[in-house]
Amino acid sequence: MSDVVIVADHRRSELRPVSYELLTAGRELADATGGDLHAAVVGGDVERFAERLDCEGVDAIHTVAEGEEFNHDVTAAAVTALADALDPGAVVMPNSVNGLDYAPAVATRLSLPLVTDAVAFDHDDGLTVTREMYGSKVETAVDVTSESVALTVRGGEWPAAGGVGDADIEPFDVEIDASSIRSTVRGFEEVGAGDVDIGDAEFVVSVGRGIEEEENLELIEELAEALDATLAASRPIVDSGWLPKNRQVGQSGKVVTPTVYLAVGISGAVQHVAGMKGADTIIAINTDPDAPIFDIADYGIVDDLFEVVPELIERFE
Repeated sequence: MSDVVIVADHRRSELRPVSYELLTAGRELADATGGDLHAAVVGGDVERFAERLDCEGVDAIHTVAEGEEFNHDVTAAAVTALADALDPGAVVMPNSVNGLDYAPAVATRLSLPLVTDAVAFDHDDGLTVTREMYGSKVETAVDVTSESVALTVRGGEWPAAGGVGDADIEPFDVEIDASSIRSTVRGFEEVGAGDVDIGDAEFVVSVGRGIEEEENLELIEELAEALDATLAASRPIVDSGWLPKNRQVGQSGKVVTPTVYLAVGISGAVQHVAGMKGADTIIAINTDPDAPIFDIADYGIVDDLFEVVPELIERFE
């Protein structure tokens, strides 16, 4: 079949941003195959989630009102049952902590090949999925030769779906044996979460190795305050202990998709770019005109940050 099913991701009563990105990725696949796009919501406030997922291009939304928080056993059973009923060409799940928990189980139960961490699709001659390996230094192409496939999609690679849709919202009944549910969420404990979630920021000022000394970090903090932005950093800054781990952007840190991302003294290594290339607007300040960050920046300033940043602070204070 040519239809596509995406599975929304939620945590603590909120849809995760990747849910809307999955809609865009799923719509791309459905357009290529001439099928419909279905969205599945398992657990939580399914009615509210379904209303929010009713974006342009979504044909149907299926809700499974089982539990409040993510549960491996419930989600795997519900998604498997829905896929059995719809017989889609692709089941698309988030490459998140939750998604990677249940995606292998779903693929196994449906006897589907599983391709994880997709960053792009190509449809010229069948489906080819692009993945990144070795710290995003190498891109690999996976040709899907089966009629159906299970996929996980990396967050921040597709834009979030928007607009107002007119999808059919339908409850999906699935019988889940209570004895098969072997775990339950009893609460949440934040461990090392820090003072801010940079993933929710609309404006991020991120600092890199070009800051040179820890005492110079105060200058970037002043800039972030002047711009009403959230301060973040590349891995070298965090590894040096100048900022906490929760401020790190990149493959080994957090993926951010702000409206504006201002990179100060960041060269643009692939590991860092993997965590911020989904920003709407990228601005870079670097003394090196050949720095890789300028390859993806919408605007760039080739100059000494110690000259540029004070002027920006004065301008926006």
